[in-house]
Amino acid sequence: MSQALRVGIAGLGTVGASVIRLLDRQSQALAARSGRSITVTGVSARDRSRERGVDVAGIDWFDDPVSLARSDKIDLFVELIGGDEGPARASIEAALASGKSVVTANKALLAKHGMSLARLAEEKNVALAFEASVAGGIPIVKTLREGLAGNSIERVYGSLNGTCNYILSRMELEGLSFKDCLADAQRLGYAEADPTFDIGGFDTAHKLAILTSLAFGTAIDAEAVHVEGIESITLADLKSADELGYRIKLLGVAQRTAGGIEQRVHPTMVPKSSAIAQVMGVTNAVTIDADAVKELTLVGPGAGGDATASAVVADIADIAKGIRSAPFGLPVSALEAAARIPVQRHEGGYYIRLTVHDRPGAAAAIATRMAERHISLESIMQRNPPARRGAPPSDKPVPVVLITYATSEGTIRQALEAVLADGYIAEKPQVIRIERE
Repeated sequence: MSQALRVGIAGLGTVGASVIRLLDRQSQALAARSGRSITVTGVSARDRSRERGVDVAGIDWFDDPVSLARSDKIDLFVELIGGDEGPARASIEAALASGKSVVTANKALLAKHGMSLARLAEEKNVALAFEASVAGGIPIVKTLREGLAGNSIERVYGSLNGTCNYILSRMELEGLSFKDCLADAQRLGYAEADPTFDIGGFDTAHKLAILTSLAFGTAIDAEAVHVEGIESITLADLKSADELGYRIKLLGVAQRTAGGIEQRVHPTMVPKSSAIAQVMGVTNAVTIDADAVKELTLVGPGAGGDATASAVVADIADIAKGIRSAPFGLPVSALEAAARIPVQRHEGGYYIRLTVHDRPGAAAAIATRMAERHISLESIMQRNPPARRGAPPSDKPVPVVLITYATSEGTIRQALEAVLADGYIAEKPQVIRIERE
């Protein structure tokens, strides 16, 4: 058997501790599969005294992760610190510069600096592996980079944030408000004290930027991702979606178009019959549309110590075997700079919820504004009956839901601006895109 692979782990939180436990529990199987043993020889974390549920007494401790990354006592550096700058970036760059392969779960860092880190890994002829950075325990990185190498991919989309999926699932199934579901998610540890990164869609955007590069052979461009969160979703929207045969998910969508690669994160109505609509709670799901396999959906735990550790250890095992792929599937020099597609040019169906003053002629005026911009309506739902002929206007707002056939985002926005100017609308319109199968 070959010489042992010596691993250094920076970051001993939930995931780091789970990695150590998993490597210990599966040591014999990993050695048999890899042809060499895998040993943790160095660790780094901020607090030596913290109880982590793992024994690190016989492992060299480094207060500085950069020192661990440069140490001649390790062959492979595992970064589980987090953050797109600071110690995480410095330690990964130090490890790569020292000729050591790197495994990381850091999607924010990759979304911002993935190209420069991949270039450094190529120069040093070492691996930069990041299966755990997207969708936790789901092997989506390997699937896109290697498993579907013979496919031309047209679209990749998914529910990539467990916090958002949990909140939307509970709102729909239990009729709870967004505020109450968020509070429960925080109490259960599914959401941070400051949940903005999750519910605002930014976590999903970082993951989508990575998937886009892998799927379409493009350089990561996180700034090109259009981002909306779930804060505006109401129980009324979820009820309407249910009645129309849809379910609302926060999706990250990357799609090949004639003008380039479209990247967007936003609440989306998906048909209940779709595989991704069935995924509830904190579970993640990713669907790939490709020419040979047609549609492929991967479902699994998107977060948590064991699930994320599973992906980290899979990367460690590949490196132990001597497997080294180009981090993003192609050499950095071969990755194309995809044209940015403004969301205004997106075409598809739309759900529009309007709060309309109950006045005679309001519905006709709205329909006219839509027709002026050649927007075809698939259906119109009005919750309350219209004002009786001859009755004085009540001016009481009435919810009206429109479903459009395929049209452009820009056209929808122009029509709604005209509707607002007419004075028939009591509140800002709610607009949700529809992602059909």
